[in-house]
Amino acid sequence: MNWSERSRQAVWHPCTQMKQHAQLPPRAIVSAEGPWLVDDAGHRILDAVSSWWVNLFGHGFAPIREAITDQLGRVDHIMLAGLTHPPVVELSERLGQLTGLGHAFYASDGASATEIALKMSAHSWRNRGLGCKHRFIGLEGGYHGETAGALSVTDIPLFREAYAPLLRLSATLPSPDPRRAAPGVSPEQHLQDCIDALAAHLAEHAHETAAIILEPLVQGAAGMAMHDPAYLVAVRRLCDQHQVHWIADEIAVGFGRTGTLFAHQQAIGPDGVAVKPDFICLSKGLTGGVMPLSAVLTTDAVFQAFWDDRTVHGFLHSHSYTGNPLACRAALAVLDTFAARDAQGLDVLARNREAAAHFHALTEPLRRHPRVKAHRHIGMVWAWDIDVRSDTTEPTFAQRMHRAALDAGLLLRPIGHTLYVMPPYVLSPDDQRFLADGLLTVLDAVLAEVDALPVHTAVPDAIAATAPMA
Repeated sequence: MNWSERSRQAVWHPCTQMKQHAQLPPRAIVSAEGPWLVDDAGHRILDAVSSWWVNLFGHGFAPIREAITDQLGRVDHIMLAGLTHPPVVELSERLGQLTGLGHAFYASDGASATEIALKMSAHSWRNRGLGCKHRFIGLEGGYHGETAGALSVTDIPLFREAYAPLLRLSATLPSPDPRRAAPGVSPEQHLQDCIDALAAHLAEHAHETAAIILEPLVQGAAGMAMHDPAYLVAVRRLCDQHQVHWIADEIAVGFGRTGTLFAHQQAIGPDGVAVKPDFICLSKGLTGGVMPLSAVLTTDAVFQAFWDDRTVHGFLHSHSYTGNPLACRAALAVLDTFAARDAQGLDVLARNREAAAHFHALTEPLRRHPRVKAHRHIGMVWAWDIDVRSDTTEPTFAQRMHRAALDAGLLLRPIGHTLYVMPPYVLSPDDQRFLADGLLTVLDAVLAEVDALPVHTAVPDAIAATAPMA
């Protein structure tokens, strides 16, 4: 029995209807280097989605591997309650310097970071005598994880509806994604309408609202929905006006994905300075996609709300592997990599700008494709909405793209009818050409396959390839 079949028998794969693996077995990856994966048959596959948006500098990145190896010879893990260690102290200090926020609280994944931020926000208001402020605001299409609290602020029915009886749903306000504008409404007017909707909601409900949580600039699970930084400026202003926290979920968009180290830094306030959230949630690229780690950073004001002689006023939230030294050393290696410059004096973000310009030019034929309804790009994220026949009741475009791309040597994971790439930052020019050409070739082949389906044919529900995950 091969690895794929053994996995199908023993492993419950995430975000997957397991029955589908009877026809489409999981691909077994046995090695990886740089942006390339190698399966058990020796086929090379370009990791065009950074293994669910986590991998920054390619697989087997030497500085991260060496940092973890060195730390393994020092301290592998200790509890962080009542103890501390150098890597977690240094990481917390450096993240504080980079974000302007501090008091880092650690967990292992993005959903846990969301839970921490939500609890911390509501609890801080309670400690200040404002226990009525315990509700939250999310955006249409927002995704923040799949634990119970995170699902309560997530607006993806595929994930949320089965657990609705378990959830305390947040208020859901319009997303500034211009694709959601009503017919005849300009993107600028839609943006203003979304700001007005938030202002109206806060005017009525600020007394019971603890925080608004949103993904700055790019809503990943909504099909890489992108919005104007001006929305974030308005969020900061309105939150200040109504005493409401702003939680920036930078789990997917942090660490250079949008062109700046953190996405919210592109939102420049009236004073010419980037606006700052009250909480920032980090994970995924935090360790370069090598070790599980997440962090929540917040303001001095929030921290001070818990500073008390009474234990019950402390933030009594815990994870056994909080602040794991190996993961912290991986994260420090990531920060060192961003701080370093190459022989030409360029840092990671500058090199990314050059790489993005080159790849964007290579994808011009895809942007001009007659079946591409809309395209968008920011930093190291590209997305194309595909016009798929509706008279076939065909929900498996993403599944077909995923399967065909693997056969062509590409790891893609479309979201519904949105094709996107979020590759590692280390693609060579040849890698970029391979990806750009492969996207076009696979798309044409899959569209021809879908177009050949009979009208109103019955097809199974879409499988995991249609569904994103934090």
